[in-house]
Amino acid sequence: MSSISDVGAHKPASEKSTAELVRDLTEQFSHLARTEVRLAVHEAQDKAKHAGIGAASIGAAGVLAGYGLAIVLAGLVLLLALALPAWVAAMIVGAVVLLAAGVAALVAKKQFRRSAPMPSDAVDSAKEDIQVVKEAAKR
Repeated sequence: MSSISDVGAHKPASEKSTAELVRDLTEQFSHLARTEVRLAVHEAQDKAKHAGIGAASIGAAGVLAGYGLAIVLAGLVLLLALALPAWVAAMIVGAVVLLAAGVAALVAKKQFRRSAPMPSDAVDSAKEDIQVVKEAAKR
């Protein structure tokens, strides 16, 4: 594979015509562009690999956290079962967990309502910019 300095290096630049220099410049630019694209693709692949590993690690952490929470909840049931019948202890812990899930769902619902599919501030700003350009073009 040739390097950029090898492209068009048959004659010294002082002996080349303008057409040859332009052709060499075009070849060098094409070579540089292809090299930059290859570098960008390699970098994107490397980042995608790391992102995939990170996503898998987060998934594994979520599953393990879920099992850990289940074990803690079972421990709470067993603790309450020392003072109450086991079925009552399980119902109390289950009700508290369902209550927490309901609160989390309400918070999520509120947050989703506040989010819009389009960035409204940016869209409004772009509309204003377009209006200013239209007005300037009329003058």
